Amino acid sequence: MIARITGKLADKGIDRIEIMTPGGVGYELLIPLGVLESLPRVGDDVSLHTAMVVKEDGWQLFGFASQEDRALFYTLLGASGVGPSLALGLISALGIGRLARAIVDRDITTLQGVPRVGKKTAERLCVELGDKMKDFAKIGGASTVVRADAGSADAVRALMALGYTLVDAEKAVREAVGAGMHGKATSDVIRMALALLQKR
Repeated sequence: MIARITGKLADKGIDRIEIMTPGGVGYELLIPLGVLESLPRVGDDVSLHTAMVVKEDGWQLFGFASQEDRALFYTLLGASGVGPSLALGLISALGIGRLARAIVDRDITTLQGVPRVGKKTAERLCVELGDKMKDFAKIGGASTVVRADAGSADAVRALMALGYTLVDAEKAVREAVGAGMHGKATSDVIRMALALLQKR
């Protein structure tokens, strides 16, 4: 198993990055939004905890800033019907602390605010993972503060990656910034925008 990758950040996007190791091997890692905000500039050193998921059509690597985030990812995969893409989407949309608390508190409404999570999936997460999420619920999850003006484009692209249209994503981000998210972390802007989209 590949548990950690250290090297130079060769490329980065909204949901994935490439790390070039000293041995000359480049690894593509899928990442949640919280990792995106903490990344250095392309060309700088980076080190991430990784989770490897093996499927019939190949294998994927997922990168996380902490062992706790990785452990949460593996815990989510233990729920029926939750694959790596949905697990990453849950972490990106809600963050480790809020996601865990929503599952422990059986907050179906909050969970349904995540794209591709219906009522049955939300209920299944609460039933199957409620007890396992209690320790994660105590984790607040610090994030790097990014100016909303600079991060708005990233927030829009992230919402589009979660399945929203450009028009809806841009409108939600503008509303979030206008509602007090100016100067907040990009992930906070996205979460506020997701809450606004959910009310529509």
